[in-house]
Amino acid sequence: MTYHPKSDFMRVMIERGYLADCTDYQALDEALVNGVVTAYIGYDATAKSLHVGHLLNIMMLRWLQKTGHKPITLMGGGTTKVGDPSFRSDERPLLGPEQIDANIAGMKQVFAKYLSYGEGHMPSSSEAVGQNNAALMLNNAEWLDGLNYLEFLRDIGRHFSVNRMLSFESVKSRLDREQSLSFLEFNYMILQAYDFLELNRRYGCVLQMGGSDQWGNIVNGIDLTRRVLDHEIYGLTSPLLTTSDGKKMGKSQGGAMWLNADMLSPYEFWQFWRNTTDADVGRFLKLYTELPIEECERLAALPGHQINDAKIVLANEVTTLCHGAEAAKTAEATAREVFEKGGVGDDLPTLVVTAEEVGDGISIVQLITRSGLAATGKEAKRLIADKGAKLNDADVTDGGLMITQADLAAPIKLSAGKKRHALVTLG
Repeated sequence: MTYHPKSDFMRVMIERGYLADCTDYQALDEALVNGVVTAYIGYDATAKSLHVGHLLNIMMLRWLQKTGHKPITLMGGGTTKVGDPSFRSDERPLLGPEQIDANIAGMKQVFAKYLSYGEGHMPSSSEAVGQNNAALMLNNAEWLDGLNYLEFLRDIGRHFSVNRMLSFESVKSRLDREQSLSFLEFNYMILQAYDFLELNRRYGCVLQMGGSDQWGNIVNGIDLTRRVLDHEIYGLTSPLLTTSDGKKMGKSQGGAMWLNADMLSPYEFWQFWRNTTDADVGRFLKLYTELPIEECERLAALPGHQINDAKIVLANEVTTLCHGAEAAKTAEATAREVFEKGGVGDDLPTLVVTAEEVGDGISIVQLITRSGLAATGKEAKRLIADKGAKLNDADVTDGGLMITQADLAAPIKLSAGKKRHALVTLG
């Protein structure tokens, strides 16, 4: 990236590694210098919580607001009914209105921690930074649910070329593999483009941001808005992040790393960041914390075992933003107790089993699986066979081991490898 930005927001995007591509660097940069820019990112309601994979874009909205501009979080109450086919090999399962509403209610919890919303635009007690750049939370069902199909086809559909839509990589990759793309899914990019048009018309929104897999959808929205309203608007994408070992960001052996505390404990969230590989520490500090660039680089350059101190800083900073300073402090204290003193921390993920469930004995395989340390019984047995399972820090050697009520007189600690732990207690 050789472009030298004048605006604080573009400088942050480039310096910290948020920027993959932009439709017009210079024009967007000028707009950011000349006044408050309103920008949005859309989130379809496919689950009750966002996960770590969404965190990079949430941080982009946070930096947008910190540098004086206005973020919009757009909930996909309408588009979720269709499902984004971008780079997917199959059609998303269709969700009903009740499930979509429940998912949106769950997703809303996280945004209040990262953005300051204006009164009435967010169900939280957070104070707006200032009337000019207070964030908005909107739902595209507001304009999509009531669309008249024939009018929409005539007024909006005529601006789209099927030939061009078929050329977008997100669609092309699906067709090249001879995998079916339904007409329902094919409509998704038109609806997302229409979102940008409506946000520009209603709220003066001139920038859409998203992951680089959204480039085609974003460009469609820009073209449509220029054709219908003759307004100049922009698109900016972030890189699709993978870890240095090639894994998709936000996934772990135990599944998605959720941002809501009721779906993933703050301790497990903290531990995810503490387990970052050495090669990723500097990059993640720049993307997921607000520490100065120089400090991120200093921490990333720590030699030998000292890099673990940088990982603890990373885990504390990210957990503080997502769950609060107290949760980060408690998670670090628990980790120190578990790893340094060999004790049992109070804040470890806990499986409570009843006396009826245990009966005359419950298998160690079942406990490892139910505590989330293995996804299946087969995986738990493999863990034991590979000498990766521990019970109260002692190796489990017998895959048929039964745990009795007497064994559970005090909580027991299960471990998968050196870094993943859970408590089992009798309730």
